[in-house]
Amino acid sequence: MLLQPARRNGRRYLNPVPTKLGGLSVIFKVGRRFFLGAKARSPRGPLGPFHTDPSIYATQPRSGLRITWIGHATSIVEMDGVRILIDPVWDERAAPTNWSGPKRFFPAPLKLSDLPAIDAVIVSHNHYDHLGAGTIRAMAHLAAVERAQWIMPLGVSALLKQLGVPAAHCLELNWMDSTQVGAVRLTALPARHFSGRTLFDRFETLWASFALAGPQHRVYYGADSGEWAGFHEIGEQFGPFDLTMLEIGAFDPLWADIHMGPDGAVRSFRALGSQGLLMPIHWGLFDLALHHWKQPIEKIWPVDGLKLWSPTPGVPSEVNAGEELRSEWWR
Repeated sequence: MLLQPARRNGRRYLNPVPTKLGGLSVIFKVGRRFFLGAKARSPRGPLGPFHTDPSIYATQPRSGLRITWIGHATSIVEMDGVRILIDPVWDERAAPTNWSGPKRFFPAPLKLSDLPAIDAVIVSHNHYDHLGAGTIRAMAHLAAVERAQWIMPLGVSALLKQLGVPAAHCLELNWMDSTQVGAVRLTALPARHFSGRTLFDRFETLWASFALAGPQHRVYYGADSGEWAGFHEIGEQFGPFDLTMLEIGAFDPLWADIHMGPDGAVRSFRALGSQGLLMPIHWGLFDLALHHWKQPIEKIWPVDGLKLWSPTPGVPSEVNAGEELRSEWWR
C-alpha cells in the first residue's frame, strides 16, 4: 500500500517514495541554458485580454461541474452545488518580492473583488506559484470567502494565519485525511514534491494532491508532483474521475522526480485509470523552467487517444462527460 499518511524525519516531511531534489549544483548545470533560452520562454506578444463575466456565477452549472481556469494552478471548481477555489494566486509575481521573480504573462481574468461566494479554499502547498501572499491578504477581507473553509496540508496554516485567515477557518490535513464541504468530500492524498518558501525551510510543511468526490462527479487535482506508482492506487480507491487536473509545465529532466511534465502527465493519467478528461494545468502563465513557454501544451496536444479538456483562461466552462474542450488561445 503506497497510500499512507505522511511521515517525518525530524522536522522534515518525507515523500511517499525516494525522491531526488536538486540543490545548488542544479544552478551550475542550467546556467548556460537559462541565459541563452530566455527569449523563447516568454510569449512573443501580449496574451488575451482574458475576462471572466462574474454574472455567470449567479446560475448553477447545467452539467453540475464547471471550471474557471484563472491560470497556472488556480481554478474555481463548481461541483455538485459546492464552489471551491484551488491554489489562489492573483499576485503579479510568483516570488517573495513584487519587484523580481517570475512575472505573469497575463493578468488574472477575474478581479479578486468579483469572486463569487466560495465554500472552500484548497492550498496544496506553500510554494509561491500556489500560495500568493498578496492574494491571501486581500482575500482575508473579502465577503466572498468569509464563510469559506480553508483546507491545507500539515503546517501550512501558520502562514495563512499570518496573512489574515482566521484560525477557526483553517483545517490542516495529513495525507489520507478527509473533510466534508456541503455534498463534496475532499481528501488530501500523497504527491511527490516538496515545500518551502526559502532555501532553508524545505520539507518543513506538507504538500498534497486532492480528490474531490461529490454525489454526481469526481475530480482529481494533482497539484505539483513527479510521477510515482501511487497514481494507480489513487485511481482505484478514489476514481474513476470525470476530470483529472495534472501539471505539464515547469518541468526538466534535471528535476523529473518532482515535476512530471507533459509526457509524465499522459502516463500518470493512464495510471489513474485513463477515464474521463485530462485538464493540463501549471503551464502558460509563469516562466518557471527552461522550456519554450508553449512546449508543454504543444507536446501533449497531439497524443492519440487522449481526451483533453483545456479551456481559455477565465472562461467558466462546463465539463460534460467525455466531451473534449480544446481552446487554442495559446496559438
